[in-house]
Amino acid sequence: SEEIYPADIAVWGGRIMATGDVSDYRGPKTEVIDARGQYLVPGMIDGHLHVECSKMSLTSFAKAVVPLGTTSIVSGLDQILVTAGVEGAREFLDEAAGTPLRVFWGAPCKTPYTLPTSNVGHYFGPEDHAATHHWPECVGIWETVREFVQEMDEKVLAAIELAERHRLPILGCSPMCCGTKLNSYLQAGVRSDHESYTADEFVEKLRKGMHVVIRESSISHFLTENLRIVTEMGIKATRRISFCTDDVVASDILRRGHMDNMVRMAIGMGIAPMAAIQMATLNGAEALRIDGKVGVLAPGRAADVLFVDDLRDFRVQRVMAKGRMAAEDGRLTAPPSPPPRSERLLKTFRVDPVKPSDFAVPAKGHGPDAKVMAMAVTPAKIFVRKRRDVTLSVTQGHVRADRAQDVLYVTVVERYGRTRNRPVGFISGFGLKSGALATSTAPDDNNIVCVGTSPEDMAVAVNRIIAMNGGQVVVDGGKVIEELPLPIGGIVSDIDPEEMARREDALDDAARALGCTLPWPFMYMFVLQITAIPDYAITDLGTINCLELKVVDPVHEPA
Repeated sequence: SEEIYPADIAVWGGRIMATGDVSDYRGPKTEVIDARGQYLVPGMIDGHLHVECSKMSLTSFAKAVVPLGTTSIVSGLDQILVTAGVEGAREFLDEAAGTPLRVFWGAPCKTPYTLPTSNVGHYFGPEDHAATHHWPECVGIWETVREFVQEMDEKVLAAIELAERHRLPILGCSPMCCGTKLNSYLQAGVRSDHESYTADEFVEKLRKGMHVVIRESSISHFLTENLRIVTEMGIKATRRISFCTDDVVASDILRRGHMDNMVRMAIGMGIAPMAAIQMATLNGAEALRIDGKVGVLAPGRAADVLFVDDLRDFRVQRVMAKGRMAAEDGRLTAPPSPPPRSERLLKTFRVDPVKPSDFAVPAKGHGPDAKVMAMAVTPAKIFVRKRRDVTLSVTQGHVRADRAQDVLYVTVVERYGRTRNRPVGFISGFGLKSGALATSTAPDDNNIVCVGTSPEDMAVAVNRIIAMNGGQVVVDGGKVIEELPLPIGGIVSDIDPEEMARREDALDDAARALGCTLPWPFMYMFVLQITAIPDYAITDLGTINCLELKVVDPVHEPA
């Protein structure tokens, strides 16, 4: 009702029994929580989150975000799906049940999302949809990439048909989509979208009937731009706008916050506190059709309640989650312990060690130089990679990277044992003067990505990832300078958020010490496999032209 009014809340069995006058629900054993002088706010919902990209397990992630007021997330668990299959995702959902964090699951339209399809451990398809749509956590078809609809991908269309049969919403992914492309995309029945790069794109999607979701991640910041439709363009329909973070890391959560940070940012732009809070709660629940469970303080809904002193400053003092007091003053009252991990989650690497010669790039012809195409990354536009044509020297028949021109090697090593693919391309914008960086947490396929100045250091980095059964490393002069083991699926760890943040900072600092000029070196690297990001990507198939959706050779034919 968009009101602020005096009320009590009666809770039993994890659910709200009554609001307002709850005297009929008091008994001799009733526990009374004194909230006088505070506002009671619904627990906040992150409407679209690749939770594994935080590198934290669900247990660790709950420790990070529940004290900040995030009590529900919506995730496809697509990263553990490609490494450990449906059984691995089921283990993650069962783990979440033992935490104060509620996880709603969106069944990915298919995995991987790459075009052309890269090699992964598990390919989630129509058979998996048929087998999992009945899971109680399932809320829809997730990350329905526009290009799959455009290309009439048979598996995605089959998943959409199943979703319609099961009355599940289609949740979209259509960055920089407008005009006739957007019209065509919406024929698939897509309900929401979290990928708007400009206010004009955002408002067009809103006008064409979509629930629009603002993304404010650790490395992509769109809240200020998207909310211009309210603050500058006069759009009043804020109830169709909700929030998500998409990809966040521990160090950013601990510095800025999570959904609470988005609420504060919106209020700081002039959005009314009531509207900003709705964007973090009820609006997202309605977009996902889960408002019968969460997003509002009302009888029959989950007892996820935030205690807030000041709606304009919006700092969460206490958190009730799943009907229990879960956090106070920024800490969980009873931190959960991670469950035992199965071999399915702990043994996901089936790849032999690499050699420096694996990363040699053969020249074409016999000249002293070679013309090559490098993917150019810029700090201002992490989700855009442009073409940069450069001339590199050739030594003993191989094209050499050139640190003076800021052109480095980049490779993806397939780790699931399906192939021996380890293509090498070139990348610009990292600024490394020596050494190599590598990571096995790298959506959408979580093969090993490595950027480096020399094949020798790249081989050391990749082999260390293999030896750790997953992680991130910085190598220089043949030695590991800094590392972070990620043994669960090769992509996440059970370490606490504070320790994860310390290790993230140490990795990024080590990368900067080697000359890296990017603000988030490892996050910029691990998104290089996402082919939905224009104009270029690299997967275990090779360098990908994301506009033409095909593999291209970065080394040009001699004139």
